[in-house]
Amino acid sequence: MNRRQLLTVNLTQDIEQPRLQSSTGLTPYSGSWTIAEVRHLLRRTLFCATKADVNYFLSQGLTQTIAELLTPASPPAPPLYVYTSNYADPDVPFGNSWINAPVNTQANSYRLKSYRAWWVSQLLSPNRSIHEKMVIFWHNHFSTETSAVNDARYCYLHNTVLRQYALGNFKDMTHAITLDPAMLKYLNGYLNSENNPDENYGRELQELFTVGKDENGVPYYTEDDVQNAAKVLTGYRIDSTTISSYFDSTRHDSGDKTFSSFYNNTIITGQSGAAGANELDDLLNMIFNTQQAAVLICRKLYRFFMYYTIDAQIEADVIQPMATILRNNNYEITPVIQSLLSSEHFFDVANRGSLIKTPLDFSVSLCRDYNVIFPDNSLLEDQYSLWYKIYTQATGMGQILGDPPNVAGWPAYYQEPSFHELWINAITLPARNAFSDKMCNSGYSSTNSSIVVDVVDYTTTLDAADDPNLLIQEVIDRHLSQDVSQSIKDYLKAFLLSGQLSDSYWTSAWNDYLGDPTDPGFYGIVQSRLNDMYIYLMDLPEYQLS
Repeated sequence: MNRRQLLTVNLTQDIEQPRLQSSTGLTPYSGSWTIAEVRHLLRRTLFCATKADVNYFLSQGLTQTIAELLTPASPPAPPLYVYTSNYADPDVPFGNSWINAPVNTQANSYRLKSYRAWWVSQLLSPNRSIHEKMVIFWHNHFSTETSAVNDARYCYLHNTVLRQYALGNFKDMTHAITLDPAMLKYLNGYLNSENNPDENYGRELQELFTVGKDENGVPYYTEDDVQNAAKVLTGYRIDSTTISSYFDSTRHDSGDKTFSSFYNNTIITGQSGAAGANELDDLLNMIFNTQQAAVLICRKLYRFFMYYTIDAQIEADVIQPMATILRNNNYEITPVIQSLLSSEHFFDVANRGSLIKTPLDFSVSLCRDYNVIFPDNSLLEDQYSLWYKIYTQATGMGQILGDPPNVAGWPAYYQEPSFHELWINAITLPARNAFSDKMCNSGYSSTNSSIVVDVVDYTTTLDAADDPNLLIQEVIDRHLSQDVSQSIKDYLKAFLLSGQLSDSYWTSAWNDYLGDPTDPGFYGIVQSRLNDMYIYLMDLPEYQLS
């Protein structure tokens, strides 16, 4: 079965998705630069491909487009405390940030809600940068759970680390994550001491974050390597007042640590006093001197931006060259992403419309694609409440922002053989449909505001909205990553014609509305027909793909 047909099968059956043939590699793409290529690139790197963004990047050309996409976004303002109608935080006035406030168990649940809503707002932002997608990538890679960390301040600071290094240096990021208070708490690093070693982070650092396992699932590292890594990492603690980490040399194992042949039998010389903290650099230097650290992260990047199948040809022509680029650039992430996104392989037609949208992609891109208007800063509580609505909808579709199910991240990125097919099941697909249906009907409301897809206003942005055939084709091109059959187009057209046979029936209705947009009768006719058409479009299997 063609992988693009997977959503048409019975969801209770096992699904097989043979990959379309692709023999391309990292040779720079030199083909046409049309709307189709721009849309494909933006769907993978942003959270949608709006008309304005497509037109802008179409005029820039591929090289300039990639350069702009890989420009880091400016650090956003921190989340605010806005839930005064539910609870008054004694330490944080309304509309102020809580990130430096004292710990408060009762306030923490509201701060976490603010944090989650704020993060959604970053995904909804109109920045023309891959930065937000990369924050999600690293959130999945260096996975933590807000529910386990259970302190919104720690979670926010962890998020700032992801943002700081999202397009930076993988090795430096690993160092920062190792000392990050949220990670120290999540994987018990702050409990690790000479007399009571905790192997949790030392194991995940090697298994999930850097070197991984071979093709047979056998770890490259040994159990002794885990134990010795844990010894290197003894002594790190958390200052809960400053929400920072520090090194306590009295808790550090100052003995020598000998590693396996995989690490060339490296011995990390034990150090006492403050110098014991230097052993972390020795550990990371040893790990990143292996070939596998680059290979592991390049495979993850490939599955995040391209597709989950990595066969022998892709391994040889894409993954290994990416890993070489990464190592040759001292683990700077941007050059390797640039090589992938600029390649023949990325723009190969076999790789277009092949990824199932994540729940976050689905919900956020719908809002951005259809220009859904959220409240501005004059209605902060409504604003945060409606951002949080998007968070809860993505949660219902199977992706909880801030809370991957475990330290390995979301199974859709690693669980063989299904990978991203895990996003779609008999519960999550109806949840997607229910969300898009509601967004086109009543929308979601807060105290004084609501969010809804204004199908009429959106349709006025189309190039030939008075022609039902051109309208439908443009809508398909804008919102689907592949064309659909003529029978589906005819079905969509039937909504506009409302049972009539002549195209002029829609043309007249649309022109009547344009002639007097304030007439409720004219508006009601076009609104009801467009609503039905867009709802059907968003329920199509093809709408689930990017």
